[in-house]
Amino acid sequence: MDHSEAPVLDALTAYQAEEQLPFTPPGHKQGRGADPRVRAALGDAVFGADVLAVSGLDDRTTSQGILKHAQELMADAVGAEHTFFSTCGSSLSVKAAMLSVAGPHEKLLIGRDVHKSVVAGLIIAGIRPVWVDPQWDPDLHLAHPPAPEAFRSAFEEHPDAQGALVTSPTPYGTCADIGAIAALCHERGVPLIVDEAWGAHLPFHPDLPTWAMDAGADLCVTSVHKMGAGLEQGSVFHLQGDLVSAPTLAARADLLDTTSPSVLIYAGLDGWRRQMMEQGRELLGEALGRARRVRAAIEEIEGLHVNDRDDFCGEGRAFDLDPFQIFIDLSEVKFNGYDAADWMRRHHHINLHTSDHRRINAQLTHADDETTTARLLDGLRDLVAHADELPRAPEIRIPAPGDLRLQQASLPRDAFFGQVEQIPADQAVGRICAEMLTPYPPGIPAALPGERLDQAVVDYLRTGAEAGMLIPDAADSTIATIRVSVHDVDAD
Repeated sequence: MDHSEAPVLDALTAYQAEEQLPFTPPGHKQGRGADPRVRAALGDAVFGADVLAVSGLDDRTTSQGILKHAQELMADAVGAEHTFFSTCGSSLSVKAAMLSVAGPHEKLLIGRDVHKSVVAGLIIAGIRPVWVDPQWDPDLHLAHPPAPEAFRSAFEEHPDAQGALVTSPTPYGTCADIGAIAALCHERGVPLIVDEAWGAHLPFHPDLPTWAMDAGADLCVTSVHKMGAGLEQGSVFHLQGDLVSAPTLAARADLLDTTSPSVLIYAGLDGWRRQMMEQGRELLGEALGRARRVRAAIEEIEGLHVNDRDDFCGEGRAFDLDPFQIFIDLSEVKFNGYDAADWMRRHHHINLHTSDHRRINAQLTHADDETTTARLLDGLRDLVAHADELPRAPEIRIPAPGDLRLQQASLPRDAFFGQVEQIPADQAVGRICAEMLTPYPPGIPAALPGERLDQAVVDYLRTGAEAGMLIPDAADSTIATIRVSVHDVDAD
């Protein structure tokens, strides 16, 4: 296919050149009705590109097939058989994938280190999760993707499972052995879903971890806005093989998708695909070299350590590592990642991504250059130089791996939609949780609806909140109180 084409961008340019006059939404009518203060902040180009996809970018019957052609180009670019665009982020895409594989009360094997959007999919669909334990590093207090052997054991115990879902890369940049997990699924004639939200760049350079489709996954969900150059909420989901049909996936997505998709987001997806096909290998190659230099420079700052393959990969740990996720261990200094991230924003106007009790994370992409990385390094050096100004890290009671694994006592949907009460946290131990309790970022729930709370997890969340951990989806973000089921019943 001709990857110099960008169907959405080309149609948008034609729409503007033809001076099309809309008597349709959006109501700002190409920005004419927008408040001048809003136009000054966002720019007129944003409003000029904000048009309807149907009876705007394309005609009433979509006879030009603009979106269809753009999706076909994306599929061709990465070697998938079918690709679908989403303007609602991968949070929608992963739900559509799940609903395409399993239905109410059917089982789906799922790595327990999933993003909260997967749990939302369980609640919406009524799927019965069979949790597969991640590989827990007790020294670094970090969960890596589940090993293939864990999925094998889960399949042997639950042969009626309709498929499996694994997150790879994780927000920590660690990758699963997707090929081995896919082989286990295909031995049983069921599909593998990969939540590859952090892996949009992986297909475009050979020195990056193998991306899901090349490793044999059936369904793959990718957030182009995370590691690509798409706009926020720009996501794609890819399909191959015959274990899930394209019409089924499209129908499930249609249940959740908006009927007013953003052409701005479509244009970002379309343009990024063209950029990667024309320049991706060169851009990513330069970025890989830059990431190596940044890692080495941070390692030279006293008190800081960059987690590398020796820390994250190997027996009992991750299968591979994305080098663009630069995690900096702070265990040799007295402060925690929450305070470090706040200090960097306050004093250097640098926004770091994931922060936890002992780490901060700088995410690099092909968009970074020597100027941005130099500013990051200067900020980190200054952070260490002012270490005495930061408070000593308070204790967070991090549970042992066994205590992190809560019993799934009822379906997530039943607990979430059932009768609930909000009680003091110290009275919630032994009760069935009725909400998601998710330290964010990275957005992996510590407790889910339907799980029976134990003392270790309650202590972890309470001491974490006191230390600066954000738990935004909790009804009470301080975790002084927790929502629990009124009727505590065991799953059948």
